[in-house]
Amino acid sequence: MNTNRKILLVDDEQEFREITGKFLLRRNLESLQAENCMAALDLLGQREREVDVIVMDVSMPGMDGISCMAEIKKSWPDKEVIILTGHASLQVSISGMKKGASDYCMKPVNYTELLEKILLAKKEFFHKQEDTA
Repeated sequence: MNTNRKILLVDDEQEFREITGKFLLRRNLESLQAENCMAALDLLGQREREVDVIVMDVSMPGMDGISCMAEIKKSWPDKEVIILTGHASLQVSISGMKKGASDYCMKPVNYTELLEKILLAKKEFFHKQEDTA
């Protein structure tokens, strides 16, 4: 598995991005950060080959995370997306999974759970790459 690929953290809360980025770095996982969907799309356009997993908040100003994920999947269908929701709504998570999310986590985030889901998503991305090689 290519461990050099990064996780793209997309969340309008800077503190969450910073804490999560540090948590991942302590586990030898690098991240890139974007504060909204447009920044995420721009970053992916420039550094697409560096990213395998995207962790994205559902509730953001401008384009929401579910719509943003749909845009990402149009251009980069192989990217694994984990959605984050502070809403205790199973419907939001189900909607995200139907539109292409590989998994979801509830906020406040349990970092052990998020790490497990990221590692699984990285494996899935790697297997997709092997299948197309």
